Amino acid sequence: MKSLKKLAAAAAVALSLGAANALADEMRIVVVTHGQASDPFWSVVKNGVDEAAKRYGVNVEYRAPDTFDMVKMSQLIDAAVASKPDGLVVSIPDADALGPSIKNAVQSGIPVISMNSGSDVREKLGIKVHVGQTEFEAGLGGGKAMKAAGVKKAICVNQEVGNVALDLRCQGFTKGLGETVDVVAVNLNDPTSISSAIKAYFQAHPDTDGILTLGPSAAEPTLQALQELDLLQKVKFGTFDLSPGVLAAVRDGKMMFAIDQQQFLQGYLPIALLYLYNKYALMPGADVLTGPGFVTKDNAAKVIDLSKQGIR
Repeated sequence: MKSLKKLAAAAAVALSLGAANALADEMRIVVVTHGQASDPFWSVVKNGVDEAAKRYGVNVEYRAPDTFDMVKMSQLIDAAVASKPDGLVVSIPDADALGPSIKNAVQSGIPVISMNSGSDVREKLGIKVHVGQTEFEAGLGGGKAMKAAGVKKAICVNQEVGNVALDLRCQGFTKGLGETVDVVAVNLNDPTSISSAIKAYFQAHPDTDGILTLGPSAAEPTLQALQELDLLQKVKFGTFDLSPGVLAAVRDGKMMFAIDQQQFLQGYLPIALLYLYNKYALMPGADVLTGPGFVTKDNAAKVIDLSKQGIR
């Protein structure tokens, strides 16, 4: 009799697990960002998305325009909404351009989480929660660090002018430094032109003693330019976000710092949260901050191995 009861209990557990797995298998989430999965930064985000999809057994689709294109991105959001997913994850580099498409998703009853950019607008758009860092404050920290290092004249190198999150980084940096900061606009997809732009700026403004770049795509060509100009010992150089090249430069003392927003979590956590929301109606009551944190010469070596694995 006891054995029959044990078998019945085991069968009930198996049925319960089967039902949960069936729910997960049927669950579909769409991620629409402004960053391509081939980009060094966004590839780590995509790794986080993939890891969460695997861990929770849900179907996840990652979509992004080929370039920084808000019209195309809004079309991708519209297409995602029309497909009626169980959840939508979006980055919001331009709320004016993307807001109508995101509001349409919310009004359609699709739970939406923003990630990476959009913390300042997610509430008015009806988004449930944001996963990322507050960009102005992160830039502010970078400016204060450079001010403490004695920087008087700095530039902020922006590879996506018009991306509100990046603009906020430059604004925070300017306030933290307490000095006038020139914004140098560069082409995200052309490393050679970035290096050339940095060289040209320093030739015209040789008294510049600080640089903040807003991502590895700008940081690595900037590093090359400073090396060729023999300015690494004169100019204080920091960046947002990590890559193997950036980490090696920080470790070797060629860069002051890298501001880490732990973008793996920005990919992973929204999938986990939407899974829990669909299954249990659970959602955090406040935004989830993944940064900022500072990687310096003191801790860079510890992060390098994780970077090679596509996690940091």
